[in-house]
Amino acid sequence: MRRHAFVMYLKPGMAAEYRRRHAAIWPELVQEHLERGIRDYSIFLDEESNTLFAFRKLTNDETTFSMSEDEIVKRWWAYNTDLMNCNADNSPVVRNLHEIFHMD
Repeated sequence: MRRHAFVMYLKPGMAAEYRRRHAAIWPELVQEHLERGIRDYSIFLDEESNTLFAFRKLTNDETTFSMSEDEIVKRWWAYNTDLMNCNADNSPVVRNLHEIFHMD
């Protein structure tokens, strides 16, 4: 499994609503992630900068590319555009991070 980390950006004042929506994440979205091979997915918030740090494990390198075509993922993105910095297709603005060190 490949570890994948990235950052996204919340709009100011949206942390509480972001937490609320993720506390009630759609079961069909979770199922889609599992079916696509995403495991051990966590999102952390740096409240000072409104930066979201995400970490997940992927069973293959195609997972992240194919997710953007799923209708449930597109609906989730549209649902959250008021909370985050997003691209024209409603996907979150993402900056991938490169692993420098890992220890088991």
